[in-house]
Amino acid sequence: MHDDGRYDDPRLTEPNGRPTGDPVSRETSYQEWVVSDPHDAAPHHPVDPTPRRDATGAGAVRPVSSVPANVPPARDPLDPSEGPVNAPTPRPAVARANAVVPGRFEPQPPVSAAVPHQPTPDTAPVSAAPADTPPAAGYGDETGATTYVSRETPTREEDDPPLAMEAMRAVQILNPSGEVTMPRPDRTRVMCVANQKGGVGKTTTTVNLAVALALHGNRVLVVDLDPQGNASTGLNVPHHTGVPDVYDCLIDSVPLEEVAQAVEGIPNLWCVPATIDLAGAEIELVSVVARESRLARAIAAYPGHFDYVFIDCPPSLGLLTVNALVAAQEVLIPIQCEYYALEGLNQLINNINLVRQHLNPQLEVSTILLTMYDRRTRLADAVEQDVRNHFGDKVLQAVIPRNVRVSEAPSYGQSVMTYDPGSRGATSYFEAAQEIAERGVKEPVSRNA
Repeated sequence: MHDDGRYDDPRLTEPNGRPTGDPVSRETSYQEWVVSDPHDAAPHHPVDPTPRRDATGAGAVRPVSSVPANVPPARDPLDPSEGPVNAPTPRPAVARANAVVPGRFEPQPPVSAAVPHQPTPDTAPVSAAPADTPPAAGYGDETGATTYVSRETPTREEDDPPLAMEAMRAVQILNPSGEVTMPRPDRTRVMCVANQKGGVGKTTTTVNLAVALALHGNRVLVVDLDPQGNASTGLNVPHHTGVPDVYDCLIDSVPLEEVAQAVEGIPNLWCVPATIDLAGAEIELVSVVARESRLARAIAAYPGHFDYVFIDCPPSLGLLTVNALVAAQEVLIPIQCEYYALEGLNQLINNINLVRQHLNPQLEVSTILLTMYDRRTRLADAVEQDVRNHFGDKVLQAVIPRNVRVSEAPSYGQSVMTYDPGSRGATSYFEAAQEIAERGVKEPVSRNA
């Protein structure tokens, strides 16, 4: 074995053991190894693995392609009768303008004879294949060809990058100027967010709608009527034992303005917190006179003016929910896009009708909001179609998707509107709040006598 780039093939030795003088190059080609120009669009044919002697007789072995009979042989760079090696050759016609055949950069075989230097033309070297060479298989075919788009082609993503779009949505939702961008109603809209099914997004809907309306110029009051106090947690309002809460208003007739707390960081937003003491309120209200209208009188006696009053109800149909239905004028029902959420909806509608007939003739189901919508499932789409077919225009066009940012926000004591204003969850709740505000101005809620 020699280290001069060649080795002696035992098959090419004489009987006396001496080599025949035909050393085999270390760069001998292998099967289907082709010499091609990077810009060559001509087809490449399999290589005949049989070694052939170079025309110069220098001993180098080059692969010879098995080219069909109708294809002219490729030019030999060592034959001076064929003209300059790097002379420009017309580029073959391309069937499709946006189809690109990627160049193949492969090792060139060793050339024993030196090629005289030729002046480089102004144009880039092109393929040396004749113009009448047939295109490769599948080239230009809609099913076999791959379409490449230039990197310089302007696209929608380059014009509006995702981060820029998210920043624009965040500025729109946060409204740092403080202008009134959502229409304010001519009267106080008291909305009860109710559904006896737990985990459908009542508290999340109450907190985010209230924050969205307050950020855009409306005065909003949130009444946390759930003993768990999740709405107070989402607004970062203290609700530990000993804090004046809605229980004092219902049992001890404490004025509501003495219990309401301003929400930090959100102008025009107040919250009446709920503590664990509220869990025993239903038992204590049994013996109280006019037990169903205690909350309604407390809200009516509030000296200030609010554009919206949201009442977050517990997941039950007890006295606390009845108090909320009597105090409210409208009912907002969040519905999870699953079958269990629809199963108990009929019972909730029946209770609302009973309250309307006997206690609050002005009560009406005005808004249905679809929450936790998972677009990957057919079930969510089927539930949405059923709800829209049954309730019609009462269903908001805005749908709240499943979004992890909505679930993360309460752990930081914030709503998703301030935690991640550019997220899909914040954008969806903002659209829902805007739709509620526009409906209250354009189409006043009808009253049933």
